[in-house]
Amino acid sequence: MQIVSNRLKALRESVKMPQTKIAEHLNLNQSSINRYENGQAEAPYKVLVWYADFFDVSLDYIFGRCNEPQGKLYNYQPKVINQDFQQFIEMCFDPNSPMNEKLKQTMLNMLKEDKM
Repeated sequence: MQIVSNRLKALRESVKMPQTKIAEHLNLNQSSINRYENGQAEAPYKVLVWYADFFDVSLDYIFGRCNEPQGKLYNYQPKVINQDFQQFIEMCFDPNSPMNEKLKQTMLNMLKEDKM
């Protein structure tokens, strides 16, 4: 992926850091960094995560999925409302507790509101 190579190189050059310094941080050879930046080899996951953390950018940016370094491609918000979750809530409350019904109803109402 040429975009990954270009982004890795651009990030390093943006702070005027030599490839040898990056290699030291990652405990790699300078030649490995050179191959990643020139598209001759694919950077492993640990290298990509290190770049993202070190340069404070998202992996979406490194992979070319967005053009904003801090940007996200989407906001994933999973829906947790389902029958299994409702059954879980039912099991969590002690039937002998005086607050049981009130707490259970409050949580179920919150789930219904979130569902809308």
